[in-house]
Amino acid sequence: MTNFSPAAAVLPRPPAPAPRKGPLGPLQTMWVLRKNPIETWTRAHFELPILVGPTILGTIAVVSEPAAIRRFLVDNAANYRKDALQKRVLGEGLREGLLLVEGDDWRVQRRTLAPLFTPKTVASFALAMNEAAERLIARWTNFREGRLFDIQPEMARVTLDALGRTLFSDGLGRDPGEFTTALTRYFRTLGTLDPFDLLDFPDWAPRFGRSGGRKALSFFEDIVNTLVDRRKRLIAQNAGSAPRDLLTLLLEAQDPETGAGLTGAEVRSNIVTFIGAGHETTSNALIWALFLLSMSPEWRVRLAAEADAVLPGPVEQYAERLVETRAVIEEAMRLYPPVASISREAIDFDTLAGRRIRKGTLVMVSQWVLHRHRLLWDEPDAFDPRRFLPGAREKIDRFAYLPLGAGPRICIGGAFALQEAAIILAHIMRSFTLETRKGYEVKPVQHITLRPEGGLPMILRRRRD
Repeated sequence: MTNFSPAAAVLPRPPAPAPRKGPLGPLQTMWVLRKNPIETWTRAHFELPILVGPTILGTIAVVSEPAAIRRFLVDNAANYRKDALQKRVLGEGLREGLLLVEGDDWRVQRRTLAPLFTPKTVASFALAMNEAAERLIARWTNFREGRLFDIQPEMARVTLDALGRTLFSDGLGRDPGEFTTALTRYFRTLGTLDPFDLLDFPDWAPRFGRSGGRKALSFFEDIVNTLVDRRKRLIAQNAGSAPRDLLTLLLEAQDPETGAGLTGAEVRSNIVTFIGAGHETTSNALIWALFLLSMSPEWRVRLAAEADAVLPGPVEQYAERLVETRAVIEEAMRLYPPVASISREAIDFDTLAGRRIRKGTLVMVSQWVLHRHRLLWDEPDAFDPRRFLPGAREKIDRFAYLPLGAGPRICIGGAFALQEAAIILAHIMRSFTLETRKGYEVKPVQHITLRPEGGLPMILRRRRD
């Protein structure tokens, strides 16, 4: 554990559910898991390297020791597979995509898609990301001073704009408001744990609370089918005229070992994954970063000064030069990780953090717990981006900080998301100050991703130095 902050400093402590004194009973656990899973964690989870015990989901091992996490996700990753509950919650619409497939199917897709996210390819998207950010600033400039508005759909809108300019360069073809509403409905409904899921009822048993999510999924599938069909016609007519974006690359992608391309179902599942999961990661990181900055005058000044210095320069250098902006984003993802847990089922016996893991045990790494663990972080509940500045960042154990996962299944679009978030946040801080509405209680809620419950109303003010 490393101390990054001056002892006398008073650091902001953003809201989070208080850890429970002890575990809940089965019915209470079921209720809280459905309502907000991050409220189930006990003090022991934040203080011990591993906890293993019986739950309504069977035996669960919650691991927070970096060496054990490395074994779980990297050294012995082949011993762990996606668990049934995760597949049930995430499976609709994504079954054939990179997020959920396993074994040889996963290896083929990962090899095929990896060239689409090389550092060179990601860097080439900086100009389009910058244009999306400038468009947001131009819109906000027309807002009246002191306007109160929900920052959540605004961040969804700008990240969708960036997605439409980079991965799908001829646009997504739908109204941004319609899109963001569907995304919110998707994560709120399909991402809520149903009692039938927790009790392992068969898939044919109806989950009535998910009907809204299925409507949202149908909305995405209609968009994807339109995008794919339109692009296929363009490629058939004149392949050279097709934009060299993610959609074209997906349709043309080939496994470098076999030469095989992706099936239609795989293409569609991966596009839904990139629109949903990829967009959501960046949007949430920005929402939480702006909220945390509203609590820290020091970091608002620092980011505004950095934006003044960097943004007039070459766009292709933004990602490497926005050092403090990126530190704020990384600290935001530590305190409010976009994805709050990783889980796998043990295929065979193993040993993690000195504990015997039996076959069939559900092994879980909760980023919510890991990123606030008392053994790993100094002032774990405080907002302190100094942790991620050069000189301090290198001291953080690779497996103590997992906002984008780790190992073979690390988020393939992680560099894309971080570059996009840094560029957008720098533009906002260069022009505006955002304040949380007085008296508004911000509450993080986990529904697949971690969002502020009910949105995040903020007051917009033009920057004045």
